[in-house]
Amino acid sequence: MSFAPIINALAMTPETRVEERVPKKLFVENGAPTAGDKRQINEGISEVLWQAALKPANLGVPIFRDAVREYLEVVVLTAHFRSTAKTARLVELIHRAIPYPVLLISLTGNMASLSVAHKRWSQGEAGKVVIEELRVTAPFRPDAPTAEEAQFLARLSVVGLPQGDLFVLYQSWVDSILALEAAQITGAFRPPTPENSAVLREQLDAHGQAVRELAALRAQAEKETQLNRRVELNLTIKRLEARIAELVQNL
Repeated sequence: MSFAPIINALAMTPETRVEERVPKKLFVENGAPTAGDKRQINEGISEVLWQAALKPANLGVPIFRDAVREYLEVVVLTAHFRSTAKTARLVELIHRAIPYPVLLISLTGNMASLSVAHKRWSQGEAGKVVIEELRVTAPFRPDAPTAEEAQFLARLSVVGLPQGDLFVLYQSWVDSILALEAAQITGAFRPPTPENSAVLREQLDAHGQAVRELAALRAQAEKETQLNRRVELNLTIKRLEARIAELVQNL
């Protein structure tokens, strides 16, 4: 399996392409706060490639700068993870290690995932950049996408993204990933808009929290031996199931 279907969907111009290997040392030194994280980087990552750098000089899109953040360029990376890797943690570590906003395409076996994270200046350390929120798609097969995943891939093309500035460009990828998250729940991909992005994010987070609570309650109910307590848990489960159905309807 290769990254080709996603790289092709991005349709990046030759001027933006870098195609250089990124040494693991960079992530060990800049994104790994613990010995366990360092071990995960060394043992879980097979290879990271710097695929492209999107910046004013090669794309014609202005930088973005305000009191919260500064986007001088957007980086596109690909990462091959080994089957034993803790992929969620590695994705976070890679994003934390790079000071620019990153579109990370990770591959484990046949399954790919895309992730994004807006970044801002740290309030505690001058000159340091921190991630605000990490959004990651559920794994999918890029060589055999579902209809919803194919619609998502069709919206990634760099030349088709809003060109106002690098923040707006990157936010378009964020919005598309939010839309895919919703589609992987509802089965319908609805093209995102800047206006509904914040609401969609809140709904997705609420849905994820409710699903986790439901799983915990079901596990608790299975172990409960007292009948009256089990009845109470089942009623709570029913209410939560109704809440989840409502959230799905609104996605």
